[in-house]
Parts: sequence; structure tokens; C-alpha cells
Amino acid sequence: MYIVAFIGACVLVAMVPGVSTAIILRQTLRAGRGSGLAATLGNETGILLWGLAAAFGLSALLVASQVAYDVMRVVGAVVLVVMGAQALWHARKGAPPQDGAVVPGLRAPYLAGVGTCLANPKAAVFAMSFLPQFVPPGQNVPLTLVTLAAVWVLVDLLWYGLLIWMVDRAKAWLGRPAVRRRLEQVSGAVLIGLGVRLAVESR
Repeated sequence: MYIVAFIGACVLVAMVPGVSTAIILRQTLRAGRGSGLAATLGNETGILLWGLAAAFGLSALLVASQVAYDVMRVVGAVVLVVMGAQALWHARKGAPPQDGAVVPGLRAPYLAGVGTCLANPKAAVFAMSFLPQFVPPGQNVPLTLVTLAAVWVLVDLLWYGLLIWMVDRAKAWLGRPAVRRRLEQVSGAVLIGLGVRLAVESR
């Protein structure tokens, strides 16, 4: 019963648009399905690491330390604003012709996914507060938290995989230069907005 409730909660969490959704969709629109999947794997690597940190009590240090939280908050905000500025710059230059036969490097989108997740202190706080709620009484807490983190990652992979597939199916329209340029502008503005919000928000 606990696992069913947890999976349902994970689905709802994944469906709420946020930083991860913005990064993954931007990578998919810019460089295709492979890049979007790489960004997704990077994001899920970050989530798994935060889940492991929660399992072994490391996230509690971040929650307890205002200085550590603020440092991560500022770093995360800078990362998002820089990525947003890059998107606006690409939009201004004009999107290059998209060739579906060319598979771009996957390291950059993977690192973008990892970096934005690990630089987001709210991800750590969320993992610390979200996962323990679904640990049944009497269970091994660290082992159960690790298992729940893995389930969380699998649900995310399925959801983002569906989004990437839908975007890829629409690439004939989304790949048009004018549309791609406008999407870069929108994604850039969204990323900058998220970065500014993260910078000014308190806990």
C-alpha cells in the first residue's frame, strides 16, 4: 500500500513543471531526443544522489545550515540564469538547421541535468521531507529510502521519456527555424525567471 501511494505521489510530482522540465525540454528542442534523454539521465542521477544523501542523513546538514543552503541557492540561481542567457543568445543568433541524422554530444546535456539538480537546494530539502513519509514503521530506514529513491527515478524516467517522445513526434513543426527561435526565447526567459526566483526565495 505504501509503495502504491508513493508511486502516485511521484507521478504527481513529476507532472508539475519546474527546473527539470525546462532543462529537459530545452535540450530536446535544441538537439533532439538523444540530448533530451541525456539531460533526463543527468537529472535522475542528481535525484538519486539526493535520495542517497537523505538516506544517510547528509541532506539534514544542508537543511540545518542556513549558510550552506544559501550558498547552494545562489549557485543554483547563477546556473539557471546563465543557461537562460545562453538560450536567449542562441535565439538572437538564430537556430542552426536541424539535422535529425546527426547525434550531438551527450556529455553537455547530461552535465546540465546533473548540475541543475545538484545545485538546487530545494531538491535536497524535498528529498529529505518527501521520502521519509513513505517509510513503513519497523522497516530499515536507510535501505527503504534508497529503494524509494530508485522508484522515484524510474517514475521520472517514464514521465520525461513520454514528454521527450511527444516533442520528438512534433519535431516537423517544432524544428522550423522561427518556431525553434521562439521556443529558445521562451525557455531562456523561463530559466532566468526560475533562477531569479530561486535567488530571492527563502526556505
